[in-house]
Amino acid sequence: METAIVSNRMLGIIALYDLQTPFFNNVLDEISDEDAHNRLNTKANHVEWLAGSLVQQRFDLAEMFGATGHKQAAYDLFKENKGIQEGVTYPSLESYKKDWAYIAPICREALAKASDEKLNSMFEMPGMQFPFFDMITFSMYREANCIGQIALYRRLLGYGAMKYM
Repeated sequence: METAIVSNRMLGIIALYDLQTPFFNNVLDEISDEDAHNRLNTKANHVEWLAGSLVQQRFDLAEMFGATGHKQAAYDLFKENKGIQEGVTYPSLESYKKDWAYIAPICREALAKASDEKLNSMFEMPGMQFPFFDMITFSMYREANCIGQIALYRRLLGYGAMKYM
């Protein structure tokens, strides 16, 4: 049974969250670990980094909203919004899929329980602050953006289009 959504402001956010949750696995489907590390002779973030950063984002969101004590297996590679690192072997896509499956329901429940008071409170980071609601909105946008980047990589690497169903 799904947790009831406390704030009506979260209805659209949770709808996006639920939509994007299966897209993560769909966009990674059949991509080999070798291809997932291929940057196509560019400085672009590769699929392994994009996937790992998305997993970390969900772990971070869960923690921001009270679901503490959870870490992805590749936490040290992504903590504190760490960018892509040269010469690092990133975990397999299967590792990310496992962590995504673990954190997705935990994060969803934490977001569903968010009160208007929490959503209006300020999230602070060096040099900026904004309401937690804005942080969630940005996070959902970023998820869609990164999934779209991986979808483009799929085609550039010769894989079929991402399946939506």
